[in-house]
Amino acid sequence: MKVSPPRPKGPALNALRAFEAAARHESFVLAAAELGVTAGAISQHIRTLEAWTGGALFQRNSNEVVLTDMGRDLLPFFTEAFDRVGDAIRALRAVQPVRDINIATMPSLAQLWLSGRLARFRQAAGDVRLSITALERPPNLARELFDLSVFLRPPVVGEKITVLEEDRIFPVCTRELADQLRQPEDLLSVPRLIDQSWAQDWMIWGKSAGLEFPATANVARYSLYSLALEEAKVGAGVLMGHACLVDQALRKGELVRPFEQSCATGLVLALETPENARARSDISDVLSVVFGLDAGDTG
Repeated sequence: MKVSPPRPKGPALNALRAFEAAARHESFVLAAAELGVTAGAISQHIRTLEAWTGGALFQRNSNEVVLTDMGRDLLPFFTEAFDRVGDAIRALRAVQPVRDINIATMPSLAQLWLSGRLARFRQAAGDVRLSITALERPPNLARELFDLSVFLRPPVVGEKITVLEEDRIFPVCTRELADQLRQPEDLLSVPRLIDQSWAQDWMIWGKSAGLEFPATANVARYSLYSLALEEAKVGAGVLMGHACLVDQALRKGELVRPFEQSCATGLVLALETPENARARSDISDVLSVVFGLDAGDTG
């Protein structure tokens, strides 16, 4: 007589993944954004795990969640496990006959900085396929199947990134509007175009120029930097330009700099690749053609 008793079952893989992401971020919201689910789904997964373990993994406060001692002790095991799963998936993907290169970047960089560079690569790419995904935040390259990421973000000590350039900002506008601006103080009387992702740009530049701009007066706000740039091109106001994002418009003469003064934002244009990805010849070609880097330039 064949015996096939039921075997003990552990928690669902999705619940374990939800715990690891939530614990790493100490945020259900950020974990949800990373995994492409709702914060409520993350919360339910955590409650399921807590019921299974019989103990609390997080302490819930009014505006945040904090790992308990038990949750903090467990996190390294889950982080290592899912890192290894990521490595296994990349190894499996590497045997594909046609190579895909997946690049993650922020929407403004995809539209205004990366697109022209990719055109050069496609002309010489052969059977390599490029895919671009626009994200608001850098992905976790140890888990997600991106081969490169390029973001304007703060540098973090100890990170293995290549800094392509320091982020610098300065006002840009049409030639006609620039002719009306004799000194930086004149910017107080013209419409200021603001990208909501970088709402502090005018304050940062104003501090370097010895000016204080009113927070709300004479301001037009945009959720997309590319839209604010298009508005600047038709004379709707003055935009605080990030050097890498307005370079093409300046070279074409669509916009000008009414004042030469620029200042650093504290951000960098950061290129990141997964561990060992740069040894791949197709990735090396992208780094060379698209970003102008060779093996000695990468960190």
